[in-house]
Amino acid sequence: KQLEDIMTEVERLLAQIPGTKEMLTIPGVAVVTLAGFLAEVGDLSGYDHGQQIIRLAGFNLKENSSGKKKGKSTITKRGRSRLRALLFRAVMPMVAKNTEFKAMHHYFTTRSHNPLKKKQSIVALCGKLIRVLYTLGTKRIMYQANDVLGPVRQAQLQMAA
Repeated sequence: KQLEDIMTEVERLLAQIPGTKEMLTIPGVAVVTLAGFLAEVGDLSGYDHGQQIIRLAGFNLKENSSGKKKGKSTITKRGRSRLRALLFRAVMPMVAKNTEFKAMHHYFTTRSHNPLKKKQSIVALCGKLIRVLYTLGTKRIMYQANDVLGPVRQAQLQMAA
């Protein structure tokens, strides 16, 4: 009963935040995921673009280099670890169920030029999810699969298929 009461309270609070109805139209994003995202990020109007939220989560890339040695690029992990964990846990089922994220994951891991490992692909898709959530929340538009992929990515997926 306590869990049900908490969930109804969370749903009531999310209904007060503008843009949440549109963000919940993404297949695979539930109330708990969105509530955790907004709790960590705060008001989306405080950000100029989605890349700022990616940096806040610590998903931006850095190169490990010193002198003449050029190392591998990794994520910085500077930022909110709970937000990174939440997004990682949210993207995993989306790769299995959401057709657009599944197609992008397949493309990232099987492309001929610079294929990514599975975990690297999941991290890249976490950044994509952040940008999609930011766009839907600020512009208050419904989720559309064609807009998520974009014309360039659709062409790349057609070439890979």
